[in-house]
Amino acid sequence: MMGMLNLGSFVLGLIAWILPIVNFMRYKKYEHKNWVALSIMSIGFCTISLCLQIFNIYHLVKIEDWSALLDTTGAVVFAAAFLLIVTIILNAITLIVYRERTAK
Repeated sequence: MMGMLNLGSFVLGLIAWILPIVNFMRYKKYEHKNWVALSIMSIGFCTISLCLQIFNIYHLVKIEDWSALLDTTGAVVFAAAFLLIVTIILNAITLIVYRERTAK
């Protein structure tokens, strides 16, 4: 059951990256009414993904699986930081693109 936390975190992290890409693909085709909602959803999915990783680490501490913590913590920290940075960059680019479009 706890392995599902990692899978859920991975899937939600991918969704957090896909939503800004969907915003970019819709940029020239459709009305731009809900781009903010997609950006907020992207940040929300990133947050939930990181929260699932925190729950997984808490579970490992609770069952006192210190070797698993020592083996995986470095990779989890790197992946979490990478997820957060890429999500912020994608949503910042979305903000800049749509802000220039609405300013015209």
